[in-house]
Amino acid sequence: MAESQEKEQPRRRQARGERRIAQLLEAAASVFCTTGYTAASTNAIAREAGVSPGTLYQFFPNKEAIAIELGDRLMHEMRDAYGEALAPVDPATPLEEAVGAAVDRFIAFNCDHPVFFALMHGPDIPGRIAEEHDALHATLLARIEGLLSSLLPDAAPADLARTAHMCLGLYKAGLELVLGHEGTERDAYVRELKHVLIRYLEPLVGDRLGPSANSDAGAATAP
Repeated sequence: MAESQEKEQPRRRQARGERRIAQLLEAAASVFCTTGYTAASTNAIAREAGVSPGTLYQFFPNKEAIAIELGDRLMHEMRDAYGEALAPVDPATPLEEAVGAAVDRFIAFNCDHPVFFALMHGPDIPGRIAEEHDALHATLLARIEGLLSSLLPDAAPADLARTAHMCLGLYKAGLELVLGHEGTERDAYVRELKHVLIRYLEPLVGDRLGPSANSDAGAATAP
């Protein structure tokens, strides 16, 4: 009995430690979103978490260590998100549906975790986060190129790379506008972002995907 209790105590301490870390990371996310990474302080993070600075220092030596841990966890989640969003597309899927599903997945992630955008695009983020974000960006581009190659089998590698860069650039520009608004106005910007991407890809993809709702409507009204 005593032996089982001895084994249980470290597990309970570890669980409490994980809960405290999660609490501190959630507080840091709130502070980084409000003030930005540069202006944030460990005192502000501790205050937001409802703990003393001494408690915070038991888990993180400084603000940079908090940001790195938060960034690592967010990028892991982001990889899962784009893995699902950029899965191979069924040829019968309309372009509008394929683009809409991918955009919805990415937008949902960024709206659920606004600190991701704040951290990754801040002017003074820690070097390790910048390096990991660059690696994530490169992997994301490669996934987009892979998806486009199935839709544009005759395209030259340079054309695929350029198209992938354009898609990601358009998305990131639209994302900043989406996150800058709320409610119905945010929804409107999401629709505009989808519209821009669809109109950009439509002439490139042609009829390799299922017909879009617009093309169906056009065909129905054609003389």
